[in-house]
Amino acid sequence: MARGDQIFTLQPLAAIQGLYEHHGIDCGDGTVVHLRKGNATIEQTSLAEFALGRPVSRRLYSTCYLPDTVIDRARSRLGERADYNLLFNNCEHFATWCKTGVHHSQQVEDFLPFLSRAQLETLSEPLRVALETGPAGETEQLVDRALDDLKAVWNEVQPRYRHAIAEARSWNRVARAALHRKREDLARAALHRKRAFERQAALDKDTLDRLARVTEMVLRARTVPARGAH
Repeated sequence: MARGDQIFTLQPLAAIQGLYEHHGIDCGDGTVVHLRKGNATIEQTSLAEFALGRPVSRRLYSTCYLPDTVIDRARSRLGERADYNLLFNNCEHFATWCKTGVHHSQQVEDFLPFLSRAQLETLSEPLRVALETGPAGETEQLVDRALDDLKAVWNEVQPRYRHAIAEARSWNRVARAALHRKREDLARAALHRKRAFERQAALDKDTLDRLARVTEMVLRARTVPARGAH
């Protein structure tokens, strides 16, 4: 790590380990300027307090401000009470602004495809709050992209689920026919294939159920007027 670096650690989000990157600016003197999620305040703390014992990485840029400028930009906002939002105004938005002048969060860009695999029960509340309190225009764009990603995964999983169900039924018929012919060896092999397809179907059914719940939540968020809407 070097003076003026944008650094981050992996932290849990809603009990999912390693999902959320907490970003800050390394001041080169053992301190970091960062936006704390808990009190939504931009503070300068020790590196140890920033990292909380977790490994620290740095974000590399091909073009960015010089280290002195980055630190000056970060310190110019010390004490600011930020209007924190998980998706639209988080610690990465702040740190990236310090480095490049652009208010951007790459992890939010990468987040939407994760929705299809997420443990919705642990994510739904923070995600719902973020969508319902985000800027109107940005929220609509994010919801539309989320729905596109969810639809793509649905279109991939649903045919596989239907195929697995059909195959399980087919192999069950093969097993019955083999037993009728007193071919227990063939029956056992057919039942093995049947169980494999049943396991696949169960996994896909769980994914489809989760997709349906996420889609419902995102659609509900779309119907709630976001802050800044008129």
